[in-house]
Amino acid sequence: MKYRLLFPALLSAFVLIGQTTQSTIDQIYQEALSSSPVYPNLEYLCKKIGNRLSGSPAAAAAVAYTRQLMIDYGFDTVFLQPVMVPHWERGNKEIVRITQSNAGQMDLKALALGNSIGTGPNGIRAQVIEVSGMDEVEKQKDKLKGKIVFFNGPMEPANYHTFQAYGNAVIQRAYGASEAAKYGALAVIIRSMTQALDDEPHTGSLRYKPNMPQIPAVAISTRDADRLSQQLKHTKPVEIYIETHCRMLEPVQSYNVIGQLNGSEHPDSYLSVGGHLDSWDVGEGAHDDGAGCMQGIEALRLLRTLGLAPRHTIRAVMWINEENGGAGGTAYAQQALQNGEKHVAAIESDRGGFLPIGFTSTGTDEQKARLAAWREYFLPWGLHSFDLPGGGADIGPLAQQGTFLIGLLPDGQRYFRYHHTAADVFETVDRRELELGAASMAALLYLIDQESW
Repeated sequence: MKYRLLFPALLSAFVLIGQTTQSTIDQIYQEALSSSPVYPNLEYLCKKIGNRLSGSPAAAAAVAYTRQLMIDYGFDTVFLQPVMVPHWERGNKEIVRITQSNAGQMDLKALALGNSIGTGPNGIRAQVIEVSGMDEVEKQKDKLKGKIVFFNGPMEPANYHTFQAYGNAVIQRAYGASEAAKYGALAVIIRSMTQALDDEPHTGSLRYKPNMPQIPAVAISTRDADRLSQQLKHTKPVEIYIETHCRMLEPVQSYNVIGQLNGSEHPDSYLSVGGHLDSWDVGEGAHDDGAGCMQGIEALRLLRTLGLAPRHTIRAVMWINEENGGAGGTAYAQQALQNGEKHVAAIESDRGGFLPIGFTSTGTDEQKARLAAWREYFLPWGLHSFDLPGGGADIGPLAQQGTFLIGLLPDGQRYFRYHHTAADVFETVDRRELELGAASMAALLYLIDQESW
């Protein structure tokens, strides 16, 4: 009889714990949606500081701003972690012009790719060869010497998972220049990495392979890519003139910016949350990744404001140099290893400030099962997707110590309209969606912190 009485009592206790947890989660969201400063904080970053490429004065200003913001919020510790970062400059505006075709001369909307060398003031003029992707370079290798190679492989428009479509296509941007240079090409043109058909060129970094010739690389808008492809079908040959003035300078000192709430029970076990502070040198870096940085800071502010003192030490981290090097994430993981800091979990927001629909994750089956079990707490706030793999570029290096890697998952259908473009500005971010993302990160931090790992 005693056992029959005990089971309902235990069940009631579990229900009560669940109700209390849900109540706390709801309070986090209510605070974010009624009193959050995350949106004006992002406005300041975008409008007063602007785009913040690693090594630039604006990147240094962003370091100072986010450091002071976390000091003003009264976080237990705020500090700068030194990181040496690459210093690439775009220089004067790019010129990419069709100089010979059936349609006559035509200027194409273009941006040099990050880390690319420039053409110099005399530019490069040559015939164009179109390829649909990296595999076709090998097939046409005998035709590429002395040519400009045009990579026209699109992000698959029918793929609902936009980041998957991006991952499949972006290899052209990352390694196309080195692959074409191997066969004597003079320069490359890349179709912008977006599923949209518009006039907005998208920049992004390339990676020159060691011991390979380095050649200039530019991206053109998707509409111009279609125009160029049509000209190549009707005109033989088509010639293009490219002039860029970008250059790589010596590395400079920069910093990861870290704010911390000290843990009461497990001070030497860490949870990290945040985004990357640097952005490309066009637009304002609103979605990529000002939103993620402000959400990371806001997640800690929400916990502190609501008096949810953490058991583990929780950090908001503004990683530097994600866009064209990854130095910040690498340095953070290396110093954590050197200092013996056990990172239980890390959450990154680097998919834009759009409506959150769930979390991606990379970890053990047990870790992923715990995350999936919390889905019910987020359903009232619209988050339902907890099964996709992923994490974030900046937190990726923490995987070597077994850290559970988590990415905030917003609706991704609009992100690649703005990604790496001049259109990535504050006005494209919705206040309520940004607040919901910050609350989701804070709520997940709270749940992770309550458990022993």
